[in-house]
Amino acid sequence: MIKLKGMTWSHDRGVKPLIAASATFKQQHPDVEISWDARSLADFELFPLDQLASEYDFIMIDHPHIGVAYEQNLLLPLENLLPAEFIEDQKQNSVGQSFASYTWEGRQLALPADAAAQTAAYRKDLLDKYSLPLPTTWSDVLALIEALAAEGTDAPVIGVPFVPVHAYSSFYSLCSQISGEVVWSDGSDLDPAVGEQALKLLIQLLDKAHPESFDCDPINMLDKMGSSDEVAYIPLVYGYSNYAREGYLEHVATFSDMPSDTGKPSGSMIGGVGLSISSQCKHPEIAAKFVQMTVAAEFQKTQFFDDAGQPGHKAAWTAQHTNDNSNGFFINTLKTLELGSMRPRFNGYIEFQGHAGELIREFVKSKRSDYAAFVAELNQLIKKARAEVADAPAATIA
Repeated sequence: MIKLKGMTWSHDRGVKPLIAASATFKQQHPDVEISWDARSLADFELFPLDQLASEYDFIMIDHPHIGVAYEQNLLLPLENLLPAEFIEDQKQNSVGQSFASYTWEGRQLALPADAAAQTAAYRKDLLDKYSLPLPTTWSDVLALIEALAAEGTDAPVIGVPFVPVHAYSSFYSLCSQISGEVVWSDGSDLDPAVGEQALKLLIQLLDKAHPESFDCDPINMLDKMGSSDEVAYIPLVYGYSNYAREGYLEHVATFSDMPSDTGKPSGSMIGGVGLSISSQCKHPEIAAKFVQMTVAAEFQKTQFFDDAGQPGHKAAWTAQHTNDNSNGFFINTLKTLELGSMRPRFNGYIEFQGHAGELIREFVKSKRSDYAAFVAELNQLIKKARAEVADAPAATIA
């Protein structure tokens, strides 16, 4: 019996489709058994990849880890294990930059089993109850905040997941949208005027947001939206199609494009998850067969979705089956995904992201106004992070 082990993150979206896929794979390959462990969302976003690569055959990976994965030779290049035409299909059917986010130095270190970006989410029944329209611009969002406040203390409010990593995500998305550029990815500084505009808007959003926003990640906030009437609208939250499905929680959430003043829902910081194979895997050919089955179009738009997954293949995002069973989640947010922005991925970036997120959260929570000095601090932080790894020797990947 060949036994393989994988690591994912502890949400139905992260665990259930992989356990089910492993059972299907075992039916096809009776001599192969695949088990999965799970870690918290916070660990998934920040946990050192080298520790996981030494213990697991499969790793569901967040794309900012790709730079360190390459430099430390932690993942196997999938173009060496999968047919060229299959890799090309994945590339051509990428949801936005999902496929490209796992490409580094010409190597494909993961394939997008799951695609996501920051979108908006709302409770249609609550907006209808107060005869309030769905916001499409940031001015609309601010107007909605005031309209809900005018309804009194029993009315719902907006929510904004703002633990450090997601404080960073929202700041990054806003800066990318405002500037029309992919912030920091090309090594250039963030424009202080852009940073100031984003910070001012975040302070306005959080000022009357749900009081637990500063301690919520997307899962916490969407759980609150789905299990109570406290949150009517979330302007920036990583989309989870689970919450848009009937019966998942008491109340169904509806997802829509990210608000924008440009006429296009651009700039959203993409997320999603790539399925990768550790360089320590002793059965890479078998592991590659599992990857190929799991990210293939037909599997993604049927079993993977049906087992609580959020597919990464574009065929699943446009399929009638997935949209009919998720309140239109995929088609309603596809434009945001297609116009999304990709974070830097250099070796050392993860540490910067964690530190910057803590600073942004505290800046907004304290309602500081020294915008230019703060943006300069962030620019210096990322320069330092780049400099610390600039002279590190590159890895050789066979």
